Amino acid sequence: MSTKIGRRQMLKLTTAATTGLALSTPHVRAAEADPARVVRVGIVGMGGRGTHHMQLLCRMDGVQVRAVCDVVPERAQRARTIADELQGTRPEAYVGDPEAYLALCVRDDLDAVIIATTWDQHATMAVAAMKAGKYAASEVPCAVTIEQCWDLVRAREATGVPFMMLENWSFRRDNLAMLNLIRKGLLGEMVHCHCAHSHECISHWFFDRQGNDRWPARFLIEYNRDQYPTHSLGPVLSWMDINCGDAFATVASTATPSRGINTYFARTFGPDHPGAKRTYAQGDIVTSIVRTQKGRTIVVNYDMQLPRPYDNRWMIQGTLGIYREAGEVIYVLGRSPRKHEWEPFAPYQAEFDHGWWKNAGPGVEEVGHGGTDLIELEEFVRAVRGRTETPIDVYDSVTMSVLIPLSERSIARDGVPIECPDFTDGRWKTRKPAFGVES
Repeated sequence: MSTKIGRRQMLKLTTAATTGLALSTPHVRAAEADPARVVRVGIVGMGGRGTHHMQLLCRMDGVQVRAVCDVVPERAQRARTIADELQGTRPEAYVGDPEAYLALCVRDDLDAVIIATTWDQHATMAVAAMKAGKYAASEVPCAVTIEQCWDLVRAREATGVPFMMLENWSFRRDNLAMLNLIRKGLLGEMVHCHCAHSHECISHWFFDRQGNDRWPARFLIEYNRDQYPTHSLGPVLSWMDINCGDAFATVASTATPSRGINTYFARTFGPDHPGAKRTYAQGDIVTSIVRTQKGRTIVVNYDMQLPRPYDNRWMIQGTLGIYREAGEVIYVLGRSPRKHEWEPFAPYQAEFDHGWWKNAGPGVEEVGHGGTDLIELEEFVRAVRGRTETPIDVYDSVTMSVLIPLSERSIARDGVPIECPDFTDGRWKTRKPAFGVES
């Protein structure tokens, strides 16, 4: 087992920008790569999410997990055992040292590194992987500060190595069908969108069932912002051609007081529980209004601390119609049978079903978030094998994630609009849509 990074490995890490992949253009022809080549993967962070990704990868043809990394040795050892059962070989483990991932990144026998650690580590680790010449993918969000967003963009542009945030809701079957429908022009020109991450996570994600802090809890204690915007924005970026025809201009955010967390602890563990008395910075509901460069609007809600059923609240409205995910309904002017009345979305989903789903094998919807985890990993692996751009590129990844620090700044200033960085340096005006484009 490896726990330290040597001097030679560090030299390789700092010089790989000129000796690694060095993709000189956004897209490299897939025909230049061997379609049968085994894709060799390392995974950093072997908790529940990292282990889940590893299990899916080990079951894919032409993929081998060669290395795993975690600060907790037991997690890495468990992952090695699982991988051995699934692929017949044990990955090498990098454990203990918080910087052990650096030694993994500079291995000569890896093509890609997948990162599933805490939110604030994703960008730093992904940059190290790109500098080492490895395709990088991280769990969501890919960054929690504006500087981290820029670090990812600069690393992608300096090394030519692609980066992808694993935003699985971009790959949902209904969302991709809507994308095809929009691109066919059925809703006309897109004008306005609403989206949310409405998911009560206090009782199992931020804290465990016994009321102890889990690693995300500190973000609720220290920050007041939209902590988790990418599930909301995932499909919206492609629906509205963000970064390829339009771009975020400003973000204005407000937050309600924090009541839900204290109430949960008092209700569940009693009013004397420390969690019931602690002060949390995070408001229960954050509402952000994004204004785009073309003057269009997107409303984004963070809603993860109050009792409620799960809901993404996707609604997109164009000059010829409107779609609402809640209720799975749509209205298309001139096509819907009754004027100004909703109709079921199911026939449209069948008609505009995306090729990623039509070509998926039977039972895909039984795997990981309704099949989205498998499809996004398959498309990431396809990009690595073909040496092409990843389906979600670095610009879309950071645009989804930058709402975190921008909303924090706006809330702290009583909701004033905050200018969004232009990560594309103006290229959004001429870039063509790429995500999920079908011939």
